Amino acid sequence: MSEMPGQNAPDAVSGPTTHPSASMVIARRIKQEIITGQLAPGTRLPEITLGRRFEVSRVPVREALKLLESEGLVESKPYSGSSVSQLPTDDARDLFDVRIVIEGAAARRAAERSLVQAQQSLPDENWWAARKEITAVLRSGDQALSEDRLEDLARLNMRFHLLVTELSGSQSLWNLLQQISGKIEWLYSLNVNIRGSRAWPEHHEIMAAVDAGRGDAAAMIMQRHVTRSRDSYFDMFRQ
Repeated sequence: MSEMPGQNAPDAVSGPTTHPSASMVIARRIKQEIITGQLAPGTRLPEITLGRRFEVSRVPVREALKLLESEGLVESKPYSGSSVSQLPTDDARDLFDVRIVIEGAAARRAAERSLVQAQQSLPDENWWAARKEITAVLRSGDQALSEDRLEDLARLNMRFHLLVTELSGSQSLWNLLQQISGKIEWLYSLNVNIRGSRAWPEHHEIMAAVDAGRGDAAAMIMQRHVTRSRDSYFDMFRQ
């Protein structure tokens, strides 16, 4: 079973790590090319070809493809190998509905844990490390937004949401969100030029409620945030 970052396990494909393995570096490169459209849906991903490209053996390539498959970005079939998944447009409504439930619960629990942290004489180092990283992610997103680098927001957006779920302390919620994180980032990238500049500032509102220990408010603000992203995504197809 995968574990939340900070609990003696490697982070997700998009998460930071002090010494990224070859497989994680390869996975991040391929993931970025999928999300930006450089690798189109259905594109074959032969292990031998990728090994030559990244100058590694087939083992880290195979591990990278498994990581991407766990995020829904790559499909692997017996005897035919791996290829880029189809765009998750048919699953979009279900993905957003699942997010509303998972992330609302995570925000509530994160706020409740924030109160506990404020009352403890000995801080939880993992909790505070995640909270500090959220501050750094928000700062990076604010700068990207001010410099009109909207293409950077998809990665930062997913990192923010995973970190809030990490603050909840729930392994189950983190695992569930991690499993669909690749598809979420993919969908977000399709709509980032429309929704990105409005969505990013809402993250500060979410964290204000979390830091204040207001569980119900944090859940409501998070659910409203995801609902707005869902509505904006589907509005693209009505224009």
